[in-house]
Amino acid sequence: MTDDHIRAAYGARAAEYTSLLGSVEDMHELDRQRIKGWAERIDGQVVDAGCGPGHWTDFLHRQGVKIQGVDLVPEFIDSARARFPGVSYRVASLRDLGVPDGSVQGVLAWYSLIHVHPGDLPAVLSGIARRLTHGGHLLIGFFEGAAAQPFEHAVTTAYYWPVGQMRLMLGESGFHVCDVETRQDPGKRPHAAMAATVR
Repeated sequence: MTDDHIRAAYGARAAEYTSLLGSVEDMHELDRQRIKGWAERIDGQVVDAGCGPGHWTDFLHRQGVKIQGVDLVPEFIDSARARFPGVSYRVASLRDLGVPDGSVQGVLAWYSLIHVHPGDLPAVLSGIARRLTHGGHLLIGFFEGAAAQPFEHAVTTAYYWPVGQMRLMLGESGFHVCDVETRQDPGKRPHAAMAATVR
């Protein structure tokens, strides 16, 4: 799945996506607690990588976190700037967050890695690790399932990942996995989250 394909697919449906999923009030309470608790341990700059409509960036900004949201899709960034003035948003790719190596203390990648082709994901994770300081924090959310199995997401192809394989990939990319959560909500795809630090 190329960046151009993802950008075009989400750009065409950005307004619809934002109206359905662009508010933290629409998100699971356990996710709000997890993301807030994760960020409370970070003292320094955080990047919300693949911020989409920008709601999680704004949520953490309102908690006092020094955060910027980045996304591949200009339509999302334009909307986020309009809806959440005073919060920093800019266009950037997961493959290049647009920050110097070793310059940020935290990266939130909440369901933003799900469209990355399995063959590209190790390089993307290694790139994120390089942007983080030593001991910097990463939190990811993803769909748990069979190894790198694609499925027809509402916008464009996405991939399931088993927890064990994601943990291994994070380890090989320079991270130490600190915490793993899985959840199966009725009528939803299996959820997983991992918190990790740069070794």
